[in-house]
Amino acid sequence: MAQPDEIRRLRESEARYRTLFDSMDEGFCIIEFFDGPHGPLSDYIHIEANPAYARHAGIPDVVGQKLREMVPDEADGWVALYGEVLRTGEPIRFERELVATGRHLELSAFRIEPPQLRQVAVLFQDVTAKRKAEAGLKQLNETLESRIAQASAELREKEEALRHSQKMEAVGQLTGGIAHDFNNLLTGIIGSLDLLQVRLQQGRTDGLAGYVTAARNSAQRAASLTHRLLAFSRRQALDARPTDVHKLVAGLQELVSRTVGPHIEVVVQGPADAWHALVDPYQLENALLNLCINARDAMPHGGRIVIAVGNEVLDDDAARPLEVEHGEYLAIRVTDTGAGMSPEVAARAFDPFFTTKPIGSGTGLGLSMVYGFARQSGGHAGIETRQGAGTTVTLLLPRHSAAAAEPLQAAPAEVRATAGPAEGTVLLVDDEPTVRMLTIEALRESGCKVIEAADGAAGLRLLQAEPGIQLLVTDVGLPGGMNGRQLADAARERRPGLPVIFTTGYAEHMVTANGQLPQGMQVLSKPFELSDLLTRVREALGR
Repeated sequence: MAQPDEIRRLRESEARYRTLFDSMDEGFCIIEFFDGPHGPLSDYIHIEANPAYARHAGIPDVVGQKLREMVPDEADGWVALYGEVLRTGEPIRFERELVATGRHLELSAFRIEPPQLRQVAVLFQDVTAKRKAEAGLKQLNETLESRIAQASAELREKEEALRHSQKMEAVGQLTGGIAHDFNNLLTGIIGSLDLLQVRLQQGRTDGLAGYVTAARNSAQRAASLTHRLLAFSRRQALDARPTDVHKLVAGLQELVSRTVGPHIEVVVQGPADAWHALVDPYQLENALLNLCINARDAMPHGGRIVIAVGNEVLDDDAARPLEVEHGEYLAIRVTDTGAGMSPEVAARAFDPFFTTKPIGSGTGLGLSMVYGFARQSGGHAGIETRQGAGTTVTLLLPRHSAAAAEPLQAAPAEVRATAGPAEGTVLLVDDEPTVRMLTIEALRESGCKVIEAADGAAGLRLLQAEPGIQLLVTDVGLPGGMNGRQLADAARERRPGLPVIFTTGYAEHMVTANGQLPQGMQVLSKPFELSDLLTRVREALGR
């Protein structure tokens, strides 16, 4: 029989338990399994529940209720969950929707020992508001992301429209400048030919040479303009070769001095062991002369031009903003002591047809041509300037480790025109009848036997049929599916080492591979002087 003190302690303990049980904020209940019609341990009854149960679960007066009577549609799922806890003794924690009330509950359950009691304690709380808030936040985020994506798409469209507008403005400026310059040049050509025709109709021969000279000069200036356009667009035909740039620059010093005049000092600096570059020496000379002429124009009262050559190594951080590969470069810097440029002018210095010179004093393609040449050569062109403190233009050209070829020195036109005969058999392939006719006439006048074709397939057939062909002269852009480079490669498969001269008015990407041509191949840009072609033909034929 229990003593009064023991009974009192038990009642106090039960009171503490009951107080804790009733004051818990979380819902709490104890369930007891029993064997039902659906099998052993197939149902349970709520034997205890605190007041928070009804608040969280939304089901009042749960004590004494059997699960399958409360929520028959959900009973199997709950029995499976809590039955596993009863069988294994492993507590579980999970979240589940109570379909009967539509509430989301976070639950945890553990077995009450000993197992023979068949009892499981369940602790839970209503998280419906939290889940709705999370769902609302998720929907809000999705809405915001959708709106941001839509706004970004609209912004991209507007930016694209702006870029298109700027491109169209640039194209308008470019075509306007081209039209202005070419109209002037064509006027000189057409006017000279008109007067030449009038004199011939009159039977007069006096003054004809002057008209021919005027037309020729205008045509040469037009050819120079197209070369500058191609250089700007990085599509000129480059004859890249290993070049000792320091030696080339030193050889230019006298020519630059004569060009800029005696009031400007020209200085060449740099180590004699400067690296070589793989570059077109003729185009490099042209670019440097262009830079020096620009420097002269910036120093009308005299000054100093320094052409400095040096070696430079670019790491990733230095190469990335220049949009070139990291590695070793030859640097050429042309520095003047002239007036310099404002930041606004310097920012547009490489733009085509932008010039600070008066109308009629130049095409405005000079610096853009230099920039295009440098980029096409695998390098970079940059400008540093300040008003009143001069300007430095830097060309970076990739290093070439092989031994450099000597810079080619072009003979004067009058000397080339009177050079010896160019005897040999030449296969000429060009789809333009007028060009083909003039070229054939010049080659035959020089003593060559000429076999002609209008496309690559016909040229290849002639090459197979005529074993005496010693030289192939072909346009690059040919009709019929075989371009000039493909024709040359097919010809060399049949005749290894056959000399080839490519003529092109546009540097198609298939002309060269990695900036180089195989030995015995060379490029002659259109429009070319016939004397230049004959010089190349004589060299190719070994005359």
